[in-house]
Amino acid sequence: MSGAAEYFDTAMELLAELRRDELGRIEQAAEICAGSIAAGGLVFLFGNGHSRMMCEEMTPRQGCFPGFVALVELALSNHANIVGANGLRAPLYLEKYEGYAEQILRGFRFSPNDVFIVISTSGIRPVVVEMAEGARRRGMKVIAICSKRHAAEAPAAHSSGKKLTDVADLVIDNHCPPGDCVVPLEGLPWRTGPVSTVTGGMIINMLRCETARRLMARGVTPALLPSHQFPGDASAEEQLERFYEAYRKSLAHLYA
Repeated sequence: MSGAAEYFDTAMELLAELRRDELGRIEQAAEICAGSIAAGGLVFLFGNGHSRMMCEEMTPRQGCFPGFVALVELALSNHANIVGANGLRAPLYLEKYEGYAEQILRGFRFSPNDVFIVISTSGIRPVVVEMAEGARRRGMKVIAICSKRHAAEAPAAHSSGKKLTDVADLVIDNHCPPGDCVVPLEGLPWRTGPVSTVTGGMIINMLRCETARRLMARGVTPALLPSHQFPGDASAEEQLERFYEAYRKSLAHLYA
């Protein structure tokens, strides 16, 4: 079998497992998010390293709506450069530095209706553990998206011995194997073909769609970000302005 075919087939198998095993938890998470947004709260998404992509997949993105906030700390996730300034070594060090998450959280004014989603395939680094703990201390429910298998097999990196799965109220399993990659090739000591982007992106979009449905059931119509790639479409331009204004208003309590 070709490497391309093996990756595709494995990813599709994992997506089928995801639907079978995680749909109920995703719907439970959507109920938490819809309740928060309907009450004027915000749903924060945090992920360092590659997990930041799942935050950005939620918002800003075509089809997104106010209520979700991507809390992306550039010092932990700017991996455009591998070496030199803004390279990979510093973020990999910072995610292991205990106490850093609290300094990030101190930059925001949270409300009792806010919710926190922490995304980390490994679920073991101090920054994600402490981000979840800090959110819970502030009265927020915490939803984790991680690989349960990786978290179970890897030793804890935090001095407390805790992992993200220990400090979240609800855990959604992204069904990635330990190490994320799924394609072994003869002669290579490490596998290639990471799948957390595929399964994580699916979880994020399932969560978004179900949250929107539940908001509508509550009588709350989300102000969607439309596709604005059709020049001359006046309705899209008008909807874009409505989205901007609704998003601005949704952030009011953060800076009050």
